[in-house]
Amino acid sequence: MGDRPPIVDVVIIGAGFAGLTAARELTRQGCDVLVLEGRDRVGGRSFTGSVGGFPADMGGAFVGPTQDALLALAADLGIATTPTHHDGRNVIHWRGRTRSYRGTIPTLSLPGLLDIARLRWHFNRIAHGVPLASPWSARRADELDGQSLGGWLRSVRASGSSRDLLAIMARVTWGCEPDDVSMLHAARYTHAAGGLDRLLDVDNGAQQDRFPGGTQQIAKAMAAELGRRVVLNAPVRRIERHGSGVTVDTDSDRFDAGFVIVAVPPAHRESIQFEPPLPDAYSRLARNWPQGRLSKAYAAYPRPFWRDAGFSGQALSDAGPVFITFDVSPHAEGPGILMGFVDARAFDALPPEQRRSEVLRCFASLFGAEALKPIDYADHRWGVEEFAPGGPTAAVPPGAWTRFGRWLREPVGPIHWAGTETADEWTGFLDGAVRSGQRAAAAGAALL
Repeated sequence: MGDRPPIVDVVIIGAGFAGLTAARELTRQGCDVLVLEGRDRVGGRSFTGSVGGFPADMGGAFVGPTQDALLALAADLGIATTPTHHDGRNVIHWRGRTRSYRGTIPTLSLPGLLDIARLRWHFNRIAHGVPLASPWSARRADELDGQSLGGWLRSVRASGSSRDLLAIMARVTWGCEPDDVSMLHAARYTHAAGGLDRLLDVDNGAQQDRFPGGTQQIAKAMAAELGRRVVLNAPVRRIERHGSGVTVDTDSDRFDAGFVIVAVPPAHRESIQFEPPLPDAYSRLARNWPQGRLSKAYAAYPRPFWRDAGFSGQALSDAGPVFITFDVSPHAEGPGILMGFVDARAFDALPPEQRRSEVLRCFASLFGAEALKPIDYADHRWGVEEFAPGGPTAAVPPGAWTRFGRWLREPVGPIHWAGTETADEWTGFLDGAVRSGQRAAAAGAALL
């Protein structure tokens, strides 16, 4: 360990946006902080690769209005945003046909449009009635948490097309099918984002802007400020509570601290041994707060050829494995870069060449044969990562909120919890992660 002290004020587990934000806040208040990260990089569910020689966000990518915590952090670090391209007509491949449309929700038919409008009104009304800090206290909480989003859609007699469109929303939002996520969780999550329109839209929505250099540069900038306080390749195996605080063990080192902030997804808390054991509700929460599964793929072309035909690059598809796309081209003159969200279930097990072939086939079904001839291709499968697999956020199943939600961020003595799943605003987004780090840091500073 060299001159790194074995005794610190605070140990933070996880160098994602939540953990690094907490460390940054506490360090600014004069606390002695150590961040332990199991991966060989910082950023957590933010990871910026490359395609066509340009940055490509394989995890969290977008930022939008009211995501003020993330925007303020980026501005403080001198990291700028750029608008997400959305000029032109959108495309949908549906029931074997490809057609264009404008707006967020495609007009498949007049009855379909009316059904979607009815469902959106009903869903938003439920969502705005769910208290963000205590969803288990919502009116009809047991009923809402006792059914899945899919079950709710069937109960209100949603049409087949409406159910299939909202299945795409579930896949991109939680990395799961509508039958796998609690209706109470779906409603709270939507409320935390400011409603369905804010959650789904590009213009004035969660996908309005992005970071040209990728989101991971924000994490790297925070880590650079913290310097030797961030230790990589240091998965935490054990946390022991005692009278003076905690002792934290990695594979090779031991640290004493006044308290610890665990800033990892709830499902991954199970990989840490706690002594004495946590109350049973905390272990049951971790086992019932699973990560969703979602992959991403990029293809780069000499120029954004779809714009020549008046297309925005945004598309929906019921054919898969790509089910939604965006144009993330760095310049109008080229290269043209398409990003696709991919259904991980069948895709992740395929060999690289077959994954590439399947993605390009989907792009071609939306934008034409020119999509079959990229100059570069890249994909990332979060579900097969060796350390802390899964993404983009938790796919909370029916029954979990009312049984275990009270303990999602309730401290256990000197053990505090952070991570985007614990946020009350923009849960599941990078902004929520930043907010959770700020909350945990404020609680820890008060203790110190």
